[in-house]
Amino acid sequence: MQKIPLVDVHSEYEQLIPQLEARFREVLDSGQFIRGPHYWAFQEEAASYLGVERTVGVANGTDALVLVLDALEIGPGDEVICPAFTFYATAESIARRGATPVFADIDPATMNLDLEDLAAKVTPRTRAIMPVHLFGRPLPVEPLLGLGVPVVEDAAQAFGAPGVARLGRVSTYSFFPTKNLFCLGDGGLVATSDEELADRVQMLSFHGSRDKTAFDFVGYNSRLDELQAGMLRLFLPRLDGWNLARREAAARYAELGLGELVELPRDEPGHIYHLFVCRSPERDRIRTVLADAGIASAVYYTTPLHLQPALHFLGYEPGSLPVTEEVAGDNFSIPLWPGIPAEAQERVVDTIRSAVAVAAHR
Repeated sequence: MQKIPLVDVHSEYEQLIPQLEARFREVLDSGQFIRGPHYWAFQEEAASYLGVERTVGVANGTDALVLVLDALEIGPGDEVICPAFTFYATAESIARRGATPVFADIDPATMNLDLEDLAAKVTPRTRAIMPVHLFGRPLPVEPLLGLGVPVVEDAAQAFGAPGVARLGRVSTYSFFPTKNLFCLGDGGLVATSDEELADRVQMLSFHGSRDKTAFDFVGYNSRLDELQAGMLRLFLPRLDGWNLARREAAARYAELGLGELVELPRDEPGHIYHLFVCRSPERDRIRTVLADAGIASAVYYTTPLHLQPALHFLGYEPGSLPVTEEVAGDNFSIPLWPGIPAEAQERVVDTIRSAVAVAAHR
């Protein structure tokens, strides 16, 4: 029985291997491995794609968040509001700066921030709001703009989602190999139309310096690698096609009747399905049956951030974010990637149908 992976990244770049090898040879022959021509060119191309004035390539998505918070001079005594249903890096970056993560609950339908709960958490100490465009679904940013604090968009899972990066003060991205736009290792990006902020992030990412001679800030060593920038320049022109293929695969799951068996992610035009995350009270049984059939699945944030050991000092208790905790207990993702074969999706749905049928007759 052929196994079905959760994501098949190799299938996305397989046809590009000759071009990737040629790009590797080009960088190797140039001897410019740090801040070479691909580094600068990719930043311009990414800015044009995202519709912003500037982007800064950094070492990874986590560094992108830390650098932005540093550039905004957010630190001890400040609060940043974010979700607890997200990857640890969101809150980690805030705590790394000595600021306090303040967690708001989520909307059960979108798994993104609950805007009413978020607004209720704003205090005089709030220095930023950090919405997460989770699983490729963009959160509407417009309602946040009237709250009087900078909006820092954590768009690690949403490169290419319409509207992201256009309204907030700044947005950050990850190019981890399973992302919609990925590189062949680690990489990240900061995007903004605030030139002063972009300059500060650029300097902070380069030891707080413009020229490695005069050092204006205590900075970091966090630069997007030249080789990865070269690979990203090959992938970026294909991103829209890949995202469209993800949406087509998501629609196929609905057409196959999966929504009769589990709760599907609600579709909307801007959703680019970094992951296809469903919900079911029978999650664990479904995942066991999928695994027995050689089909990969995954769960996310089963211990939400407000209950993580490293953040226990914040004082949150079980039950403090009820929707977050409910979704943490019943979410799971199933295979989806650009070009996933229809027969693979049919097998996934048939297997889930068998699991749900057994559960119904227990």
